[in-house]
Amino acid sequence: QVQLQESGPGLVKPSQTLSLTCTVSGGSITNNGYVWSWFRQPSGKGFEWIGSSRYSGNSYYSPSLKSRSSISSDTSKNHITLQLSSVTPEDTAVYYCAGGSGYSRASRSYDYWGQGTQVTVSS
Repeated sequence: QVQLQESGPGLVKPSQTLSLTCTVSGGSITNNGYVWSWFRQPSGKGFEWIGSSRYSGNSYYSPSLKSRSSISSDTSKNHITLQLSSVTPEDTAVYYCAGGSGYSRASRSYDYWGQGTQVTVSS
């Protein structure tokens, strides 16, 4: 059973770069049967897709976040990392990593989810 666990700083100052880690257990991030994605959910709003990546495949990003976001992998730690640069208070949200079998912007397409981590952007 694949399990995901997000971790991150919790509080980030405006203009800084947010870096979040998703630790994957029960499966290898190098298994190309998996697509790893990041979503976020601001308080009182729905899920927003940030981007998706397959280990030796392509990466895709939301057009609204593409210029500021990057998904990478650390095979030595079985981690998926999201970096979001030049953050503003509008980036405040609960951030989730998810795993599934195909590229999708729809949260319902993913089988595996982390519990989410709150990120607040404030000075």
